[in-house]
Amino acid sequence: MLNEDDPKFENWDQDETAVQEDYYHQDPVLVIVELENECNETAKAFDCVRPDQWERPGRRSNGSIFTVKTFGTYFIHDIEHHVYDVC
Repeated sequence: MLNEDDPKFENWDQDETAVQEDYYHQDPVLVIVELENECNETAKAFDCVRPDQWERPGRRSNGSIFTVKTFGTYFIHDIEHHVYDVC
């Protein structure tokens, strides 16, 4: 969304992914380490977003519109789900 004007993203089914990746049986200690590393990298990426870029739009394949800011909120919410699925 920072490099393309109003990109369209294919739908992603997090429930299907949880089943396919067998989240329930993953090692919680390893998942926490992986999440911490990914969160640090993601935080660095969000730190690079300029003030004028937070409202840049993107859309899902179903037409739902979101922004860089709302994507960030959704991203954090999804991590919480992953931790719940593993624990």
